[in-house]
Amino acid sequence: MKSLIVIPARGGSKGIPHKNIKLLGGKPLVYYSIDVACQFTSRDNICVTTDDDEIIRVVEDYGLKVPFKRPDYLATDTCGSNEVILHAYQFYARKGVHYDAILLLQPTSPFRKVEFLEDACAIYDDSIDMVTSVRLSSCNPYYDGFEEDADGFLKISKGDGTLERRQDAPSVWQQNGSIYVINPKSLVEKGMAHFTKIKKYAMPELYSVDIDTPFDWKIAELVMNEKLLG
Repeated sequence: MKSLIVIPARGGSKGIPHKNIKLLGGKPLVYYSIDVACQFTSRDNICVTTDDDEIIRVVEDYGLKVPFKRPDYLATDTCGSNEVILHAYQFYARKGVHYDAILLLQPTSPFRKVEFLEDACAIYDDSIDMVTSVRLSSCNPYYDGFEEDADGFLKISKGDGTLERRQDAPSVWQQNGSIYVINPKSLVEKGMAHFTKIKKYAMPELYSVDIDTPFDWKIAELVMNEKLLG
């Protein structure tokens, strides 16, 4: 299976300024995704899509050619991942380069192993829309997830509220933002918001750190400094 790896690295970041090239463990954050991508496939199949000249310089200094600069309309706070991935995929399609799958690797998930990519791809086939990486959710709607009713009282979100132990509740999964294996046909024809055939790839909690806030960054630093990943 021939896969295009898309690494989206927008320049603007309100929570952590220039987050994608901020140093984590002595190297820019985006390098972690590039490193695992290079273990998985050749550099010709890796596309860092960015609107930022400084990110382009940092990536190309690392030896990876950035094939295009992302247009401004794909660099706003309101632009979703679907449009960015589709733009990258169609760039290669116009050049006559065919891919069987698209792997989305967000730079904000630095703790991946190449085995994780291989295992997620092994689950994928072209009869489904996507494989997405997940971890066990810290909140379970059958046990400790609640909603307010019309009177403002908390009611369990799912089930009858009689479970006394978390272990008795069904497993609930939460996307961790690390790996997405996407069917290009599904992406073109209906878009990610309308995917219905999605399978999971479960990852350990420690490898599921997703950096969105300064607190998340501190967690990532702690994981690295304490060598918690071994």
